[in-house]
Amino acid sequence: EKVRLENMRSDFVANVSHELKTPLTSISGFVETLKLNEDIDPQTRNRFLGIIESESNRLKRLIEDILLLSFIENKENSLVDSVNIYEVFIEIYDMTSYIAKSKNIKLTYEFSDKSIKVCSNRDYIKQVFLNLIDNAIKYTPENKEVHVHVSSLDGNICISVKDTGVGIPEEDIERIFERFYRVDKARSRDVGGTGLGLAITKHIVKSLGGNIRVKSELGKGSEFIVIIPQKNFL
Repeated sequence: EKVRLENMRSDFVANVSHELKTPLTSISGFVETLKLNEDIDPQTRNRFLGIIESESNRLKRLIEDILLLSFIENKENSLVDSVNIYEVFIEIYDMTSYIAKSKNIKLTYEFSDKSIKVCSNRDYIKQVFLNLIDNAIKYTPENKEVHVHVSSLDGNICISVKDTGVGIPEEDIERIFERFYRVDKARSRDVGGTGLGLAITKHIVKSLGGNIRVKSELGKGSEFIVIIPQKNFL
């Protein structure tokens, strides 16, 4: 077990180093180009500055996700409270609905009971909704749909986020919750993915004693299903 954990740490450090190196190399390269070429035309200069800004934002998202993942792994017994699932969802709905509208994606939801509460860190529940809904919108083409359904199932709470997007190849489904694993690296970077969102979601769900799974069909869409056991209900 010690060897396995040490290997996991080594792999994580290697992956983090690689993920940080790429945008840093890009930023330093374009900064050097701008310093050495004072007569670059404004259009080209602005294009280079735009790339630097984009890569800087990518670094910021990556570092924030790494810190969040570390916090969740090391402080699973952090401050908890009585959290109303519907109220937290509406906050995320308000945050993500404008992104959906920009792609003409119909974002809908259904709650079997809007009074369901869970004993958890409020930010954890927000992060689960944000990661799953944001991913669904990112990987769903324009003029499609994303639907969120929350219900009680066999005494447990069931959160389903279903999209009509690109889907996930069968051979990748088992690995999508791994840190830094991306089905399509180029597309993930284009839409702003860090490769840590689903790993964070899985750790949060695990800290609640629950589980997460995915059903997907290539070209038709994916459904992420989170089950939180009844012992967490309030």
